[in-house]
Amino acid sequence: MTSASDTVPDSGATAWVKSSYSGGEGNECVDIAIGRTAVGVRDSKDLHRSAVTISTASFTAFVDGLKATG
Repeated sequence: MTSASDTVPDSGATAWVKSSYSGGEGNECVDIAIGRTAVGVRDSKDLHRSAVTISTASFTAFVDGLKATG
């Protein structure tokens, strides 16, 4: 059986990948899956919880905002 956190946000999404900014100790890990219309974000330490899904445009604006604040 596949849990909600095993699925990617939409059919155009790639596999889940770990953020390059996740902690090296393995205790602060974020996985993302980018699809055509949505991005999934999940805690890689707790895969039984559902992923948060947001629009690709909102995720892009979020990342751009982080980059702008350095």
